[in-house]
Amino acid sequence: MTQYLIRRLLLIIPVLLGVYTLVFLLMHATPGGPWDQGLKPLTDAAIEKLNEKYKLDRPLHEQYADYLWGVLTRFDFGPSYRNPSQSVTEIIQQFFPVSLQIGATAMILAVVVGVTLGTTSALNVNTWLDHFCVFFSIVGYSLPVFVVAPLLVIVFALWFGWLPTGGWDGLFTKSAILPVTALAIGPTAALARYSRASVLEVTQQDYVRTARAKGLQERMVLWRHILVNAMIPIVTVAGMYLPFVMTGSFFVETILRVPGIGRYFVKSVQARDYPVIMGTALLLAFLVTFMNLAADLVYGFLDPRIRLD
Repeated sequence: MTQYLIRRLLLIIPVLLGVYTLVFLLMHATPGGPWDQGLKPLTDAAIEKLNEKYKLDRPLHEQYADYLWGVLTRFDFGPSYRNPSQSVTEIIQQFFPVSLQIGATAMILAVVVGVTLGTTSALNVNTWLDHFCVFFSIVGYSLPVFVVAPLLVIVFALWFGWLPTGGWDGLFTKSAILPVTALAIGPTAALARYSRASVLEVTQQDYVRTARAKGLQERMVLWRHILVNAMIPIVTVAGMYLPFVMTGSFFVETILRVPGIGRYFVKSVQARDYPVIMGTALLLAFLVTFMNLAADLVYGFLDPRIRLD
């Protein structure tokens, strides 16, 4: 287990390096620059001074090496071009907790509701309850988040007036209901589908029929034999969605005016704020790789037959 964990942690390094290289090349290959987005056009002399200040006048390979060296040695992503008084690290510390709260809450809701719906559907196969759960999972899985979020705003904010159309007042306020729900619907539907399929497959196994034949209570059969063995595909799907919801959907935060890292990232892309784009991209890449590693480690606890080393 220890050797496996060390190897997987070391593999994160080339993954992050590849993400850094790809994002760096894409940023500099995109037409325009960070000084083209102001309300007033800057003079050539001002642009030249800004490029010199932020070392954008150097060759690309020098910019690549200097920035990478600063990240590796000092964990310094540089100052923001939009807000020179703030560093990228400070911006992430300011905006990422909001996305983390929304994403964590949405994922907890998705796991609880999705696994419950999928399990209920599998245990009541070919009933009206099963048909309802399948219908919900298909609709929820088919609708993209950029359709779900406006629909929720139209129905619950504009038509009924129960919720605010946007903003953020904290996790335990009405302003959190729409973004959390919009982020949770997709993972909930996916987890419901995979939970139903996994539970149906496990219920056909010999050890489940043997447990029932021995006279075990259905509750014990469900918890100790069915759900434990059906959790591996569910953990895999949850591990895929977890980085997405933990960082918050860019579209959800933008349309609902949530001050999270996703909304700030969209504004940074529009403003060509290279350091913020790079810092956010590396943060997301690290979360994806770390969550995949966590999901793989959970396999060993769910099924002792799995030997990771």
